[in-house]
Amino acid sequence: MAVFDDDPPVRSIIELPGCSPVEGTVRWDPAMSIWNGAMLGIALVGTPLTFSWSAFAVFTVLTGATLLAGHSVGMHRRLIHRSFDCPQWLEFALVYAGVLVGLAGPIGMIRTHDLRDWAQRQPDCHPYLAHRESMLKDAWWQLHCRLTLDQPPGFDAGSAGESLAYRWLERTWRWQQLPLALVLLAIGGWAWVIWGICLRVSICVTGHWFVGHLAHRRGPQSWLVRDAGVQAHDVPWAAIPTMGEAWHNNHHAFPGSARIGIHPGQSDWGYAFILLLARLGLAWNIRTPVGMVARRRKLQPVLP
Repeated sequence: MAVFDDDPPVRSIIELPGCSPVEGTVRWDPAMSIWNGAMLGIALVGTPLTFSWSAFAVFTVLTGATLLAGHSVGMHRRLIHRSFDCPQWLEFALVYAGVLVGLAGPIGMIRTHDLRDWAQRQPDCHPYLAHRESMLKDAWWQLHCRLTLDQPPGFDAGSAGESLAYRWLERTWRWQQLPLALVLLAIGGWAWVIWGICLRVSICVTGHWFVGHLAHRRGPQSWLVRDAGVQAHDVPWAAIPTMGEAWHNNHHAFPGSARIGIHPGQSDWGYAFILLLARLGLAWNIRTPVGMVARRRKLQPVLP
């Protein structure tokens, strides 16, 4: 059995003297707002005018593939948490699929995820980082704004930040939709572009915020993390569309685990995909809660 740290710190965050996740200012982010707003606007106007069953099929397949292989497995469980090992070429392919989801580039995803992760482990943090505001205000903040902390921690993306490929993806992540859009346009016309790019990106980005908001507000819990100011909840109805990511209480409990749906009956397609890669010899050192003794010491089970 591989030996690994079963309770690692947040990988990319460097705690500097005086750094704090509490005080900060939320400001409108023009680039993010225009990107998310444009995708949503085109989707709202264009999808009713261009519906076809083939366009719907393209939307369904591309959404499922990019969320499963890209966001859940590539970006989250591999690039951010290193919850399994795989060949470098496969990691890049999975991360590229994650870029196509339309949330951010690889380094931006690490920064956004790890800052929130670090902040939520503290006794308190800014409402932006805790999804503590009302749904409408939180939607505006998360989809159109950025938080600037008064005393932020340091950030080091590690090997991802040193990779020329990932630095290129970080600079061009929005433009990566263009090659796919050209292929869809050539095969299925503008209907496929609107459904396969604009609607897909809008649904993925909005859904990512929506499930994240709910997962920090209400829902079932199996664990409480000691000393953490923000606790997580599961969102059972979203388990399949999020490929297992919606078992967020489990994820807070065991953030380094490749398996997020850890209880009987909890669907986790992301973990199933990793097991498929393992059967093909493309994934190994798969980390699960089994044997995570150090991490369990920080948990308090929630009694039924």
